Amino acid sequence: MHSVELLPDQATERAVREAWEHLARAGLPSLAAHRHPTNRPHLTLATADTLSAETRALLDDALEAALPLPLALDGLVRFRGRRHVLAWAVRPDDALLRLHRSVWRTLRDAPGSGRPNPLHDPGRWVPHITLGRGGDHSRAVPPEALPLLPGAPPGVLAGRWTGARSYDSLTRTTDRLGPRTG
Repeated sequence: MHSVELLPDQATERAVREAWEHLARAGLPSLAAHRHPTNRPHLTLATADTLSAETRALLDDALEAALPLPLALDGLVRFRGRRHVLAWAVRPDDALLRLHRSVWRTLRDAPGSGRPNPLHDPGRWVPHITLGRGGDHSRAVPPEALPLLPGAPPGVLAGRWTGARSYDSLTRTTDRLGPRTG
């Protein structure tokens, strides 16, 4: 499977990695323990079975035109399923929602790309940056008790989406999409 992901600016990436470390020090599931070189904070816009050269070109154009975008992280969100996920909620603005719909439509309509993951459908998508997977976060810690950035004021963490990539889950490799920065 191939994902299309947005990448945050360096300051936001550093803040998310600090949150990962904070969770790990507290003995909670954290992506800090995931040491693969492709592991970095990101926002998944959509996925497809394959990304043809034509589809990549369309994605490059859409991402080049849209990035950079404002980024706002605001609060925690939990997902329950096969694996529990604790994430930092991304507050979507109109520009991010437009880009998401464009990427979704591109992958949905691309010949041979396969069926996109329905969780990324614009009507169901919950934008977030994953902090930790596994364990039952709901019993481990309530959201209001988890200071993601010790000493930081409560509220929104503002930054920018500055880059994009695709991730191939079969080869565990990434490729740049859109602008050259990020």
